[in-house]
Amino acid sequence: MKIGLGTVQFGLAYGVSNLQGITQATEVIEILTLAWKSGITILDTAASYGMSEEIIGQSIPEGMSFKIITKTPLFKKNRIDKVDATRLKETFLQSLKRLRQPAIYGLLVHQANDLLVSGGPYLWQVMEDLRAAGLVKKIGVSVYSPREIEEILEKYRPDFIQLPVNVFDQRMIQGGYLKRLKNHGIEIHSRSVFLQGLLLMAPEQISPYFDPIRPTIMQYHSTMQNQRISPIAAALGFVYQQPEIDYFIVGVNNQAHLEEIINVVHNIGTLGNLDFSVYAVHEESMINPSLWRLQ
Repeated sequence: MKIGLGTVQFGLAYGVSNLQGITQATEVIEILTLAWKSGITILDTAASYGMSEEIIGQSIPEGMSFKIITKTPLFKKNRIDKVDATRLKETFLQSLKRLRQPAIYGLLVHQANDLLVSGGPYLWQVMEDLRAAGLVKKIGVSVYSPREIEEILEKYRPDFIQLPVNVFDQRMIQGGYLKRLKNHGIEIHSRSVFLQGLLLMAPEQISPYFDPIRPTIMQYHSTMQNQRISPIAAALGFVYQQPEIDYFIVGVNNQAHLEEIINVVHNIGTLGNLDFSVYAVHEESMINPSLWRLQ
């Protein structure tokens, strides 16, 4: 199963379309149980996702051995030093305790720029040491732009990379970055499949902030409606048909939402003749949620 389960909603009220807030602990257990039974093995979390790591550690039912990925702190500095490297290690060890795991599958640098500023290799060295010690199987980086991929590949050899791919954000596809990463033997995890839920919202519910791309949004929804393809099937199908992507990370608020996603993925197969390239948006302020100004 190529689905990976994003868990930010377990610890934060996350997403532009999220009206339910933080997922309740009892619901988390049901979500994890359904995920495991459906062949979903990847859990994506971070120490910065509120109580997400603790909730996961408390909620994984016995006998289920998920491949857990967490992330480094956000340093946001112009220069990394050895103190920051020590903090990375300490934070990771705390994450293992919260997750109640002796070791996990992956550790991502949460913000690529932390590796690209002066002293960034200090962080990478600690991650390599953690991998050598058997505390994490794969190390990598989360990127937001093609430029970051270019600079990361010049300096490092990550085991895996997490990057945004969705109907509106096709930069990694059209720029040939997915193929390039795969040629380097790098495992690819895509996130932002639903663009924080924007792709699932009815056009009349979407903030005026997105007026610059509203014609594209209207055209997209009109075409999918005429083709009798639901918004969730279109969003998932677009990413699913990218052969280079190993896992795509989706966040859910409840068990019913995950069940819907699983059912859609199992029945994907009708999108091959649609030209999704016409929906590519090139204004980064529209497709990078960290740049959104919705209030």
